[in-house]
Amino acid sequence: MRYLLSIMLLWSAPAFAQNMDAATVKRIVEGKNYVVQAQMVTSRYGPPTPGRSLTSDYDFTVTPDSIISYLPYFGRAYTAPTNPANSGIMFTSTQYDYTAKKSKKGWEITIRPKDNRDIQAVFLDISDSGNSQIRVNSYNRESISFSGTLVERDNNGKKAF
Repeated sequence: MRYLLSIMLLWSAPAFAQNMDAATVKRIVEGKNYVVQAQMVTSRYGPPTPGRSLTSDYDFTVTPDSIISYLPYFGRAYTAPTNPANSGIMFTSTQYDYTAKKSKKGWEITIRPKDNRDIQAVFLDISDSGNSQIRVNSYNRESISFSGTLVERDNNGKKAF
């Protein structure tokens, strides 16, 4: 049984592994040209387990002139969405405040969209190796968190794997 568990952990480790160094992460964060690919979600309400693997491609994109959120939502909403198809955290913002501070282990980023009525703030914690945490605070929903990895975007706006 212990052998099987070790193999399972080794298979799942590459999904979170990063080949980035602190200088690369700094350049990407300060250049505002990156994607955080969400791989796990944690909600206070929703899935019965503390964290749930995401099986689809969800991400949060930052560019110098916009942010694009394509994230799911599991949890308690204070008000029902006017369109049930918009139940995730899916929006584009072109007017936002972006603050990035260097921390001991990486970067603490705060994004406050000015043109979105639901999202109060998005907090990103990006480690010097590229592992990332996203926390979304909303006016109309419980907060939700995601774990994922930092990916640099190329000059054409695509993910540079």
